[in-house]
Amino acid sequence: MITIKSRREFEKMARAGAAIAAVHEAVGEAVRAGVSLLELEEIGARVIARHGCTPSFLGYLGSYPATLCLSPNDVIVHGIPNEHRLEEGDILSIDAGAVYEGFHGDAAITIGVGVVAPETQRLIDATREGMWAGITMVRRGSRLGDIGSAIAEVGRAHGYGVVEEYVGHGIGRAMHEEPQVPNYGTPGKGLRLRVGMSLCIEPMFNMGGRQTKVDSDGWTVRTADGSLSAHFEHTVAITPEGPMIFTADREPMPVGFEEAPARG
Repeated sequence: MITIKSRREFEKMARAGAAIAAVHEAVGEAVRAGVSLLELEEIGARVIARHGCTPSFLGYLGSYPATLCLSPNDVIVHGIPNEHRLEEGDILSIDAGAVYEGFHGDAAITIGVGVVAPETQRLIDATREGMWAGITMVRRGSRLGDIGSAIAEVGRAHGYGVVEEYVGHGIGRAMHEEPQVPNYGTPGKGLRLRVGMSLCIEPMFNMGGRQTKVDSDGWTVRTADGSLSAHFEHTVAITPEGPMIFTADREPMPVGFEEAPARG
């Protein structure tokens, strides 16, 4: 069901979003060669608690075992933190969700570990660019196809595989609400957006093909061809004052003012 939020409910989502922005800052600063994914998981859990929030991911669908999704290299999404230690030149997607007084925020960034190869940096930059292209279409009167088309155009222009099996989504009292927000589409088609809606815009671009596969743990999603993948996401709300980003480094941030590029 698509839900329409009140101003007060948006304020709670902004509080959850601020916690996620803080997680990305703290975990991003800790990313270095030799650090384990479990060490990063512990940092994220502490930050969410310090902001008076609870994690959205922990126990999701009764089985997700961690606070963060940490997805290195060929892992697209839903990587489970473990003892794996990062190496120089790796990339890492940091996906986090938080709940404040019953309302969710959800966002992801991808950063490099130390110095990454130029082609790797281009993948990261293009995926971030795709997210912003989609975000600029989140406004009253736009349609879902406008968002997906803008995202896919960026990925395909760079020659990347645009993941289709995993998509953006509505968000509010539940982390995943209707509507689904594909990273592909036809301009002018699909649901028309209205004030009070909130969406997560989250492209995933692969350096190789768009095909995916799931590990035996039932969560970890990888590129089918073993190529690198990058993932970015923001929670965006259509408020009476216009579209606002609740998970940026300044909370909330009007659409049209990009945050500083992430390290990587």
